[in-house]
Amino acid sequence: MVFRNEKLLLGKRKGSHGAGQFATPGGHLEYMESFEACAKREVKEETGMEITDIKFLCLVNLKEYAPKHYVHIALTAQWVEGEPKVLEPEKCEGWDWYDLGNLPKPLFGTYSQQLEALETRKVFFDK
Repeated sequence: MVFRNEKLLLGKRKGSHGAGQFATPGGHLEYMESFEACAKREVKEETGMEITDIKFLCLVNLKEYAPKHYVHIALTAQWVEGEPKVLEPEKCEGWDWYDLGNLPKPLFGTYSQQLEALETRKVFFDK
C-alpha cells in the first residue's frame, strides 16, 4: 500500500486473477528476496516510482481466487518520487491516488482485511 499525502495508489487489474478489481502494486517474491526489496522492485517495475518507509501491515491466507491459493504479505510504504506510469499494460489499466474514505470498487480480495489492519493493527487474516 503506497501512500502519498494520505492518499492510496490503486490501479485497475487486468489479465489475471482479480481482473477488473482495484489493487496496489505487488507481485511475487524472487528467490531469496526480502519483503522490502520485493516491494521496492515491484513498485518500480509497475509504476516507475520510488518508495521508502516500508513496514509490515498484515498477512492474509487468501483462498478467494481458487484454484489459486496465495499467502498475501501486505506492506505499507511512502511515496518518494515519480508519477505513476503504466509500465505493465497487460496487467494494469491505469494508476490513480484515492482517499481511504472514497476508494473505487470493486477492490481486490485482500483490501477489506488490509483496511481493517490499518484501523485495528490486526496482523493475520484467514480468508
